[in-house]
Amino acid sequence: MKRRSLPVTAALAATAALLLTACGGGDDKPSDNDKIAGADQGSKKPTKSAEPAGASQDKPDGVDVSLPKDMNLVFDWDKPKAKNEAAAMDDAANFFRAIYRGVDKRTTKEAAVTTYATGEGLRYAQVQIGDRLDGDWTATGTRRYYDVSTRSASNGKSVEVAFCSDASKFYGKEIKTGKVLKTEPSPRDFSLFKVIMVKFPTGDDLWQASKVFVEEKAAKCQ
Repeated sequence: MKRRSLPVTAALAATAALLLTACGGGDDKPSDNDKIAGADQGSKKPTKSAEPAGASQDKPDGVDVSLPKDMNLVFDWDKPKAKNEAAAMDDAANFFRAIYRGVDKRTTKEAAVTTYATGEGLRYAQVQIGDRLDGDWTATGTRRYYDVSTRSASNGKSVEVAFCSDASKFYGKEIKTGKVLKTEPSPRDFSLFKVIMVKFPTGDDLWQASKVFVEEKAAKCQ
């Protein structure tokens, strides 16, 4: 995706807990009365006030979402035909790459995080990163995202991206020792996500995660 270089937002304090709820979302488009939860939360324009040191500005879209070789996120999904939904889906993937890039770089102020998230989505990302910083561990292995669906709000400014996640081959790794904290496969490895993506207000093809809902041990995903 070719997009212009973006400055990044000032990072918010990581104060939000993980939001737990059942995730809906199918391929059917909502009617005017079928509003997407959180779709009224607008995208916040980034500023240069907290641009993290070392933020890459030579990428096609101005931010680096690359990950180390041992941290593999697989997005096993097909893009929808609708342009907005396809772009929102791409940036939902970038949102999760950004979270794990923050984990790898050991900072909640990673440029990719503050580009691909806003509002509660940004707080969610910072909590996820912060928990790993507090535990002094990173992540390794393969996490797979699959069974995706999208639906647009009637105003065209928000898209719900719902999908499953399989973390059965994705583990914590201690920073100091390099020890991989492997666990036995369990229903906790499977989660159902619903991410509300909102369109960046300048008209450029950027979408930001504004809300994240998670159902753990999701039977649908097993």
